[in-house]
Parts: sequence; structure tokens; C-alpha cells
Amino acid sequence: MAYRGFSGIASYDTMETIRNTNEWLGATARAFASYPAFALTPNPMLRVLGAWGEVTERSFSRMVIKPDWEIPPISGEAGQDHIVYVEKELRRPFGDLVHFRVARRDPKPRKVLLVAPMSGHYATLLRSTVTSLLPDCDVYVTDWHNARDIPVSEGKFDIEDYTLYLVDFMRHLGPDTNVIAVCQPAPLSLAAVAMLAAEEPAAQPRTLTLIGGPVDPDAAATEVTDFGNRLTMGQLEHLAIQSVGFKYRGAGRMVYPGLAQLSSFIAMNVETHTKAFVDKIFADARGEGSEGDRHNRFYDEYLAVMDMTAEFYLSTVERIFKNLEIAQNRFTVQGKPVDISSIRDVAIMTVEGADDDISAPGQCVAALDMCSGVPAEKKTQHLEPGAGHYGIFAGKSWRLNIRPLVLDFIDENSSLQPEVGRKRRRAKTEETPSSDCGISDPLADSRKIAI
Repeated sequence: MAYRGFSGIASYDTMETIRNTNEWLGATARAFASYPAFALTPNPMLRVLGAWGEVTERSFSRMVIKPDWEIPPISGEAGQDHIVYVEKELRRPFGDLVHFRVARRDPKPRKVLLVAPMSGHYATLLRSTVTSLLPDCDVYVTDWHNARDIPVSEGKFDIEDYTLYLVDFMRHLGPDTNVIAVCQPAPLSLAAVAMLAAEEPAAQPRTLTLIGGPVDPDAAATEVTDFGNRLTMGQLEHLAIQSVGFKYRGAGRMVYPGLAQLSSFIAMNVETHTKAFVDKIFADARGEGSEGDRHNRFYDEYLAVMDMTAEFYLSTVERIFKNLEIAQNRFTVQGKPVDISSIRDVAIMTVEGADDDISAPGQCVAALDMCSGVPAEKKTQHLEPGAGHYGIFAGKSWRLNIRPLVLDFIDENSSLQPEVGRKRRRAKTEETPSSDCGISDPLADSRKIAI
């Protein structure tokens, strides 16, 4: 990969300068419109200017801030609230294994590892998924770091390194772990389990659930797969890759910048986003907006983007989408072949959304045929009618339909009593309020990434 030196850094810093300038303009407009003397001559345009400034400042400042997990307390059987602590179980240069410890509660028998995608947004995108699982599970999450904050001295991080991280995390958690991979990491999670099955069978997880992931991108064409096939790797590197600027610890590292990713996200659904921001500005001007309204809850997460290492992004496009190394069982890690058919003792479940236009139905379920060593009774699949990409892991479809199926699947492949688990989950689902945070599928699905 060519080093672009000062020209790449200049491009990166130009984007950061534009972001910083807009944040400053928003803050200036907000401060100007709130000047006390203007209260003597009230003018509705001053209210609009102040609201524009507040929305603009908040939006552009969020682009460089990692959101908090903000997991609410979990209700106990005796009616007590149990605070959830976010603790780092393992620390690694490019990502940590995070544990959500529920205070004053014994660990639940269902140990779940949520493998978060590295596709432009932080692992906090799975906040509602974590919240929905915590009453019934002991939950761990892969918390990937922003590449701009990782010094060049830490070396590279591509899909092979990602897979080795997953192997390390699964080995640490032990054989009673139930892995749930969401979207992008589905094929690499499959490869990580295959590596453990071949090299260290005693450490492989009990179950593997793949949700909306591109195991076989050619199984069903989408805009994402079409984009990957239209461009050569040279064109993609030229268009997407830049050097981190001098402002951050990772200065000089080649990355696919988060701000560039955000621009493509918004461009895919620009009319919807424009309307959302115009409505928010006028709502604030009328005094109808609030700190915790639907707009802020959604965009505080949506606008928070992270840089991906260039080698991870490019190797994902080339090896997963173009060369189909996982789909054709030709994937290698450090020169060693990874044979998916070596998985024999791990139960496999796939979940797809009928209306998913990022990872279309057929791409994820292909994993079941690839796992030829797994008995048929340990395989299951679910196609959720009417669900888009976001809905199958964090929306209403997940909460009401998919989550109970996944927990039953875990129970059926463990020593737990499925009927007891069903009763507990049914009661919990009935008393748990909606946690969609105002994120609807049409808007959330505009998170399509160019891989």
C-alpha cells in the first residue's frame, strides 16, 4: 500500500478543518442569538438562528466523540434495580473485550459474546441489543478502537488480525460461550470458530449465531456488492484511503476516514436527513425540542463515526466481496488454510431480514451449507418478514421475535431448561418498553458501507 505522505494528511486535515469550522459557526450563531439584549426586541428569526446554531454545533461536535454505552439498570427478580458497569475484560491495541457486569447479581448461565461490526460506527450501535440481552445473559462485546487514535508503531490490522482477535476473545471466554455476530463480522466469526475447531476444539464456543452478514455476497446482489464489483482495488484505494492528520495519535496511519464514510452514508438518503434536520431546527425554535428527543438520540449515534485501518477496509473488499474467500472456503490466516467444514460440534443459527438491502437474504444462510460437518439438528435459520438490516438486531423485530428465538436456540444447545427460559423471556418481553430510540429502518439502513 502506497504511503501518501503530506498530500494524504492534507486531505484528512481539510475534512477535519471543515468539520471544526462548522462546529464553531454553530456555536457562534447560538451564542449570538442568545445575547440578552435581543430579548428587548424579540424576532422569530433570532430563535431560528439560535436553533440552527445549537443543532449545527451539536451535530458537528458529535462526529469526533465516541458515544457512551448508557446501559440502564436491570430489574432484578425482587424488584431491585441492578446498575450495569462497563468493564474492559481484555485490552488490545485495536479493540477491547468489554464485559457488562450487573452489580449484585450472580453471572447468568448464558454467556454471550456479541461481535460488533467494524464498519464506520462504534460498537455502541449495539446498545439496545445489549440492553435486551442483559436480563437473561452475561454479555460481552468486542469494542473496536478508532484507527486515528492508534499509533503507527502498533502495526497493521487487517481481516486476518481481526479474526485472530476473535479467536483470542473466544479462547479467553471458554467453551460455554455463545457467539452472536452482527452484520460485517459474520464471515470472520465463522472463520474464527473454524480455526478453534481445527486447532483447539476444547476452546470453541457452544453456539454461533450469524445475523445479517455477507458470508456469501454473491448469493444475492445488493448495492453494496455491486459497488465492490464496479471498482478496482486501485481505484478504491485512491478514492477512499487517506493518512491520519497531525492532530491525532495515529498521525500518518492509512485509514478509510470516518468523515468520508459519513458523507457517503448521508448521500445515500440525503432528502430524509435534510428533512430531519430542518424539522429539528424549527422544533427547537418553537421550544418543542428537548435534549433527549428522538432526533438527538438517533443522530448522537449516527453521526459518531470512526476511522477504519486501510488494510482492514481494502482486505474486506478484496477477499470477502471480490475473491469470495470465505464463501468458497479458501480463506487463510497467516498462510494457514481455514477449513469451514472442520466445525462439527458448534450449533449454527442464521438470521436474515426479508427487506434487508445491505446483506440480502441468502448471503448469511449460506453458512449452513458451508458447515457440512455440523449435524442437521444443530443447524437452524430464521427469515424475519418485513425486517430491514437494523431491525434484525436492534429494532422491534429483534426485540419481539428474533431475540426469543436466539435465546431458545442457545438453551436447546446447552444444559439449560428451554421451557423455564421461555417463560422468563416472555414475561420480560411483556414488561419491557420499546427501546428503538426513534430509529426507523428506512433511516438506519442508509448506513450502507462501500464493502
